[in-house]
Amino acid sequence: MEITCTRCHQTVQAENCYCPTCGLPQLVYATDGSPGQAQPEHWSEAVRDASTVEWKPALRSALLFAVPAGLLSSGGSPVGALGLLWMAAAASWAVVLYLRTQRPAWITIGAGARIGLVTGLLAGWLAFSASGGALFVERFVFHHSSQIDADWKTRVEGSQQLTQQWMDGIAVDAAQAQASRAQIQAFMLSPWGHAGIEAFGFASNSVFLILFAAGGGALGARLLAPARRPEV
Repeated sequence: MEITCTRCHQTVQAENCYCPTCGLPQLVYATDGSPGQAQPEHWSEAVRDASTVEWKPALRSALLFAVPAGLLSSGGSPVGALGLLWMAAAASWAVVLYLRTQRPAWITIGAGARIGLVTGLLAGWLAFSASGGALFVERFVFHHSSQIDADWKTRVEGSQQLTQQWMDGIAVDAAQAQASRAQIQAFMLSPWGHAGIEAFGFASNSVFLILFAAGGGALGARLLAPARRPEV
């Protein structure tokens, strides 16, 4: 006899304790329907719902990998864009470490994504704080403000030149375009504009870290699931 999984609505054999598609534990009834009949022996393996997360050990695993991932993905890190890949790998390893203490030793993709999401939140917060802190120390502790402002001015001027070329290509009114560029440049060169743009860049980096971490956690759970599901 076949039944339907209540979560994904895929077909499940009556003797299976788990859905082969999403991993949801299934109810198993005695064959004769008599009350008090013992369940099959392999049903005892379903100690924990694979779609739930025990957050105390999960947070320990997430924190262990979030700290190095966040530091390597901060603005001052030499890793650069590879920090996103490192973040995804760190979230996957957080899922692996978490599953070493769990029975059954596998979780659903959604549960893995949640662990990855928490890992990404911790790493993203750390990356944002480390990037902002490094910029603050460089400006006010090492007194490199003049060099920072000079580099920023060069970047702004380069951005304005690209904007001018784009506006020339779409035949925008020259006077209006010049006034608009002057206003934008004045804002970007102001202390508040500079700080806001830098903060927006740090925040954007943190958002991407969170997304890659959630994907990495889901991937880790997906790769482990076929090897760790109990045989039925």
